[in-house]
Amino acid sequence: MSEFAAAAAAAAAAAAADADADGRPFLGPSDESADGRADARSDDETTDLTARLIADLTRRGETLAVAESLTGGMLAAELIRPAGASNVVVGAVVAYNTAIKASVLGVDAELLRKHGPVHPQVAEQMAEGVRFALVVDGSPASIGISTTGVAGPGPKDGHEAGTVFVGFATDDGVSSFALHLGGDRDQIRAGAVAEALRILRSRA
Repeated sequence: MSEFAAAAAAAAAAAAADADADGRPFLGPSDESADGRADARSDDETTDLTARLIADLTRRGETLAVAESLTGGMLAAELIRPAGASNVVVGAVVAYNTAIKASVLGVDAELLRKHGPVHPQVAEQMAEGVRFALVVDGSPASIGISTTGVAGPGPKDGHEAGTVFVGFATDDGVSSFALHLGGDRDQIRAGAVAEALRILRSRA
């Protein structure tokens, strides 16, 4: 199993006990319930949640740009997995180095100097910046989503492993979401992807 496939499987397992934006349990690739028993569900309930998100955004004519740090492209990979994603996802920037957050995404250099890359305002500026860094035909993306945080194994810059901020930006404004994730490095990264997708489903 590839590293991404293992991480994606971990994300599905971590989210399986939680509810999605419609109040249904998060469903991974299996049709079994969390305790392993086969569970009869309607076709709607077994719909791939990422595919449903892409379909919803396609119907509304909205586009999405992604900026990632600790997730290193995993969020973009999941978003472009469903067929038809090219109608929505314009592209992604993996700004793993702190300097790239400033030079490519326009994150305030003084903010980065004072607080480092793991900060809610950094996540917000990454999400807003990627909308305009990946302009298509003169138009920014409708939605920007970002991830920044500490994947571990240990703390960094005063932040414990599992400290993650997800940024969300549209024409209506920007916001950030603080996450405190457990597990090893792969589980934290996969958990950040799962939570970013959940935020997209609830806000987009």
